[in-house]
Amino acid sequence: MKTLADYLREADKEGRPRSGIILGIRMVLRAMKELQIDDPAAVHRQLVAFVETDRCLPDAVELVTGCRLGNRTLKFRDLGKMAVTFLDLRTNRAVRLSARETANQRALETFQDHEKEEALARAYREWPEEELFSWQPVAVELPAEERPGYRAPRVVCAECGEGVSFTREVTRAGRPLCRACAGERYYEPQ
Repeated sequence: MKTLADYLREADKEGRPRSGIILGIRMVLRAMKELQIDDPAAVHRQLVAFVETDRCLPDAVELVTGCRLGNRTLKFRDLGKMAVTFLDLRTNRAVRLSARETANQRALETFQDHEKEEALARAYREWPEEELFSWQPVAVELPAEERPGYRAPRVVCAECGEGVSFTREVTRAGRPLCRACAGERYYEPQ
């Protein structure tokens, strides 16, 4: 497996890695160790990651593992936490990792002579994993329609006429509706 330094060099291609990317990479590396995965890129189609924030963490997960929304191996659960759960579909083993909030405050106190971002980045590079985040084995039930490679017929929404994939439709009065037409719209037509 590549080292933290290897991944930081890759992340550097996008600009200097921010503290969240550094912490995220370390979290992913620890998860791979817990799941006994030596080459995450080689098994990324059998690995599903559930990220709980839409900040830096999903980028770190994709960088290290190759898990992506587009191949259905990266799932977003908007819980507002710097946390990720990995499920190895080959073994059905899962591990959840979350950032320790105390590490942020301690980093700012320890590296008072640094700007906030640099203080956090330094702590996230140097401190032991146990001080930065916690992890535990968990159980994750992943229904067939959530798994990579799942195929299902597309359904046409009876209201708007748009196609709906992966059994995401809602049936009301015997009519298939997309979730937007069923009242779960995040936008308003103009």
